[in-house]
Amino acid sequence: MVVHIVMFAFKEENKAANIEKTKAMLEALVEKIDGLKSMEVGINFTDSERAMDLSLYSTFDSKEDLATYATHPAHLEVVSFIKEVTTASKVVDYIK
Repeated sequence: MVVHIVMFAFKEENKAANIEKTKAMLEALVEKIDGLKSMEVGINFTDSERAMDLSLYSTFDSKEDLATYATHPAHLEVVSFIKEVTTASKVVDYIK
């Protein structure tokens, strides 16, 4: 199994609304993309300098399925929105 984790820091403008919209958009991908086995999206509640605002934990059967997800039009639409409303992101992919 391949695990894909991404964390995002959001711009202050419309922050809460953009976080909620991003969460909904990401969660909707499970129904749209074959190969995306599971997805969990969490909104941070910790007030820390190290904290990010939203995290994504998703699983795939293979690296190929992750690559398909990465280039899927539905995912690219979400990525386009996220790039507009975030200031930073971090990613880690690993085989479990």
